[in-house]
Amino acid sequence: IVDFADTLLGWIQGGLCIVTTIACMFFAAISGSAMATTSAIGGFMIPEMEKRGYSRPFSAALAASAGTIGVIIPPSIPFVIYAVVVGESISDLFMAGIVPGILMGVVLIIVSVFRTGGENVSKGERPTFKKVWVSFKGAFWALLTPVIILGGIYSGIFTPTESAVVAVVYCFVVSVFIYREIDLKGVYDSFYRSISVNGMTTFMVGLSMAFAAYLTMERIPHKIAAAMLSVTDNRIVLLLLINVFLLFIGCLIDNIPATIILSPILLPVVTQIGMSPITFGVMLTMNLAIGFVTPPYGINLFVAAGISGEPMTRLIKPMLFFIGGLLIALGLTTFCEPVTLGLLGLMK
Repeated sequence: IVDFADTLLGWIQGGLCIVTTIACMFFAAISGSAMATTSAIGGFMIPEMEKRGYSRPFSAALAASAGTIGVIIPPSIPFVIYAVVVGESISDLFMAGIVPGILMGVVLIIVSVFRTGGENVSKGERPTFKKVWVSFKGAFWALLTPVIILGGIYSGIFTPTESAVVAVVYCFVVSVFIYREIDLKGVYDSFYRSISVNGMTTFMVGLSMAFAAYLTMERIPHKIAAAMLSVTDNRIVLLLLINVFLLFIGCLIDNIPATIILSPILLPVVTQIGMSPITFGVMLTMNLAIGFVTPPYGINLFVAAGISGEPMTRLIKPMLFFIGGLLIALGLTTFCEPVTLGLLGLMK
């Protein structure tokens, strides 16, 4: 995927910034994880960007920021968790996340290209048809993964749960027999990590459902909603307050526990002011995703710093510009419902 994107776009000004972001977007449609996206794409692109003249802190900050798209473009692990907790459709959330995810990528591309406009960075060679064809053939099986997963869900061939099984089997076959990137030890490690994550997630989901039932019986969400609405009944102000609160939480807590705890509490508040539960799920996830690149938690920052060998403090300055871009995408997602519901309405 990285080689194919580099062949197409690496020759223009800021081309590797575009390549890194687009590669993260494609990988997001495979992994559904921000940390995995940052680790996989950053491991390739940070050294390559440095070779082309980009500063290492800038390259690491871009990889960390673009990695946040991993939980927005479907399939998204937090979307699945949110859907289970509040009883919404996973397919609808996946569809609603496509445009916001692309929007995040576009904003990051604009910011990164603008920031590198005055730097002396080298460009790749202009692609020939032969080079494009060769790189496309090499990337074909990887590019087919999101097509199979999302195409199968939206065409009704299989459910989101069944798509996970199809994806695992397909990726196993491609990784072991076509690309030959995973050996028996790698297969064992993958099973081990999957079992560990599944155990933790299942426990948290079970706890959250019990916690949500308790909150409902005690009418706590209604009390919180009433308290927040007593402060202001202005929809814009209330959504701004909720966004600020979620951004603060994202700085301190991982997105999955935060989604499990906060979804049943805040959902009644936003539904009272007319926000769709689908839009709120995307907004919630995007807020918490920005927390991946904001200290002190900032898991993507830790990953990017580890890959690049740069101290996290040197990533903060270039990161501020990318955070500003992500906040613009968040604002459009929050206050412009067609961003989340437009594609969903067209499909239905």
